[in-house]
Amino acid sequence: MNFNPLFRPETLAVIGVSLTNDRHPANVIYYKNNLHQQVKVFPVNARGGTLQGETVYARLSEVPEPIDLAVIATQAEQVPVLLAECIAARVKGAVVVSGGFSESGRKDLQDRIVSIAKEANFPFIGPNCLGIYSPPYVDTFFIPSERIVRPERGKVALISQSGGILVDHMIKFAGEGVGLSLGISIGNKALIREIDLLRYFAMDPETGVIAFYIEGFDKDEGREFALTAGGCPKPVIVLKSGKSLRGTQAIKSHTASMAGNYEVFSSVLSQVGVVEARNEFELISFCEALSCYPKPIAGRIAIITGSGGHGAIAVDACSSHNLSVPLMTVEDQGELKKRVSPRLQSIASFHNPIDLTGSGVDDDFVEVGRYLSKKQEIDCVLVLLLPYTPGITSDLGARLSQIYRQEGKPLIAYVPHVDKYGMFIEGFQFNQVPVAHSIDEAVHMAEALRRNQPC
Repeated sequence: MNFNPLFRPETLAVIGVSLTNDRHPANVIYYKNNLHQQVKVFPVNARGGTLQGETVYARLSEVPEPIDLAVIATQAEQVPVLLAECIAARVKGAVVVSGGFSESGRKDLQDRIVSIAKEANFPFIGPNCLGIYSPPYVDTFFIPSERIVRPERGKVALISQSGGILVDHMIKFAGEGVGLSLGISIGNKALIREIDLLRYFAMDPETGVIAFYIEGFDKDEGREFALTAGGCPKPVIVLKSGKSLRGTQAIKSHTASMAGNYEVFSSVLSQVGVVEARNEFELISFCEALSCYPKPIAGRIAIITGSGGHGAIAVDACSSHNLSVPLMTVEDQGELKKRVSPRLQSIASFHNPIDLTGSGVDDDFVEVGRYLSKKQEIDCVLVLLLPYTPGITSDLGARLSQIYRQEGKPLIAYVPHVDKYGMFIEGFQFNQVPVAHSIDEAVHMAEALRRNQPC
């Protein structure tokens, strides 16, 4: 099956628009794509007529141009006939946002649309889903434009069984500066499933990291997915629900998925080098870190800080996440001492963490960062940046980022997350350096780099 027309269509038919209810999901999808996306949109309703001066076509065969993607937003019972019409009209793919299939006990109806699609080799997303968010091409979410929060274009493809989880994470991605290449809500995943999208995005040049929110699999599907993900040339991140008995029961009522044995699935993920996020906060920080640094590290961390307390907390966090913080040799300590301002040479600590104290200035952080980034014994540098330190400026983030660009050694920054410090954060983010807003989050990011490999 060819998924390109699904994700980057030039023409779109929205089937089920209402002539009397502008809040109908199909109308929301039609208006937002007609006004805000590149795709050319055609409304379809069996009654025909006009909608805000535009022709509403009674059937797909009347649409004057070939259609790449159809969105079906009608009652579930109408979907089989409409899928057959899509196939007859040579539409290249569909999103079925309609609910009322396996999740509500109508497995027979879901099996019917799958049979129709498979016989014609016709791809569709859903049913019971929001579908595809792929600006500037198309947005099939039935969420009004003024209510959706749009992340920047980026390298992360996010695939979710739950539409609500997907939208919630898009909001968090936008807040953290994590860019999205594509977002897909697959709902009941009756035909196109996680493993199909994993294989597609593994080859997609616009995607660097593939992230999944997964509720459950069919029998033996989880192991196949994990093994395929382990062989993917790009980082794969998984957030799995259904870890508890009650969570499993909730999944069955949501998308009718089988949650399966979580412990077995989690163990296989770790064995094949797939990064499992334990919660939504890890998912976001892992996506940010791996979209910047897709190559794995061994886990030897150097810490630069302007506060001894922050350094101590970071060492404890590294220890709890199986990351090492190797002490600097006597020779290294001597070299570092030579590189900082004379006033720091008697008060700073150069053991690791390297504590430049509250008297450190931009040049001190830059010189120490450059030295550590050249050391083969260090895999990643954490910079705990305290913007209220009087001697540093808002240029420091950009200057440290240039060291990463020159040396290629992963750099992760911690900056307190308040609007006042936005200029410090932007210097890192403009240069594709991840920024954490807690010390623990910074360490989590480094842990993601270490876990992105087979055990």
